[in-house]
Amino acid sequence: MKHGNVEVICGTGKGKTTLAVGKGIVELTRQKKVILIQFLKGSANKEELGILRNLEPDLKVFRFEKSDKVFADLSEDEKAEELMNIRNGFNFAKKVVATGECDLLILDEVLGIIDQNIIKPEEFRKLLDARRDDTGLVMTGTVLPEELQPYVDIISRIEYIEVDKQE
Repeated sequence: MKHGNVEVICGTGKGKTTLAVGKGIVELTRQKKVILIQFLKGSANKEELGILRNLEPDLKVFRFEKSDKVFADLSEDEKAEELMNIRNGFNFAKKVVATGECDLLILDEVLGIIDQNIIKPEEFRKLLDARRDDTGLVMTGTVLPEELQPYVDIISRIEYIEVDKQE
């Protein structure tokens, strides 16, 4: 990945986070600083998080949500509590892109916070406008909003395809 690219990994298939983390590892091999901020995953899957934390301090990993469940599985009251944590994570991402704190910023499942109307596309455009040219950005999620496409250099779609196995 060359510096400054904005890449989106989206679609209904599995492996978006894995691909994004792989891109981060490639940058680590080039002695680059990588920050990963995960959204909508709660604090669940501590094993995955533990493996990623083994890569610190070169790869810094942040999750701002406190619940053990993913956002979609929360009750409405629990979601209200987590909204503040998600917004804190998004504000941290804005700070990282504006200051150029890393060479590559991975915003895992960030497109989901737009899809769920937690962050408006206009607010997200401000984050993209504030990005320094030398900071690469990888964003994952299911759906890329059409109004953000002009900001994106590379789109990778991962689709779920059911294979019909005839016996």
